[in-house]
Amino acid sequence: MIQEHSIVLESVSLSFPHHNSGRFTIFEKMNNLFKKSHQSWFRVINNLDLKVKRGEVIGILGNNGAGKSTLLQLLAGVYKPDFGHVRTEGRIVLLASLGLGFSNELSGRENIYIMGGLLGLDSEYLKEIEEDIVIFSGLGEFIDSPIRTYSSGMRARLGFSIACHSNPDILLIDEVFSVGDQDFKRKSKQKIEDMVRGETTVVVVSHSVSILENICDNIIYMKDGSIVVDDNQHYAISLYTGRA
Repeated sequence: MIQEHSIVLESVSLSFPHHNSGRFTIFEKMNNLFKKSHQSWFRVINNLDLKVKRGEVIGILGNNGAGKSTLLQLLAGVYKPDFGHVRTEGRIVLLASLGLGFSNELSGRENIYIMGGLLGLDSEYLKEIEEDIVIFSGLGEFIDSPIRTYSSGMRARLGFSIACHSNPDILLIDEVFSVGDQDFKRKSKQKIEDMVRGETTVVVVSHSVSILENICDNIIYMKDGSIVVDDNQHYAISLYTGRA
């Protein structure tokens, strides 16, 4: 049975421990490991409810610390909620820490298969899309050089290209529009726009209101780990830009 919603969050909460920035001796650090019950915690996601229909494109606005990136990581399964339930349908790709999971000693081409495998793609499908990934990344002959020789921008371009060609059911995008030079930024935006016009369910975090207005069916506004507005795109934008 095909579900109407590909993402459902019900009363979801998540807390992180406060980190003390003061200096500790090694003994004090070890001792603190056994004092978890005395740690102070802060609520990152606060009793959050959200439903996203299959094929819907949702944008998330909010100031730094609002919980936007943590929400995407909850959806991707990076974190498990302390309370509530998270349900997703289909294969998920999170575009955030691009290049995470690469093997430094292997070439870019070899890492296509490493990262592709982590995304749940089989080797036969990866062979079919390998050259498309290489061409889109713009790495040229560097694709056969070890990843350790890549700049951070080159790693990010390859990671973005692999993820975008992986044909996910749910695409989670966290501020990846600044990757690479102007030509690659243009290609990145076009690729994402092509994806969101299909059947992929998309949740995208960005500080660019214009990008979200162009590609999203709806825009929500988050503050202090909660969704303040989820049914009025214009009001969400006005809260974020301070015009409300």
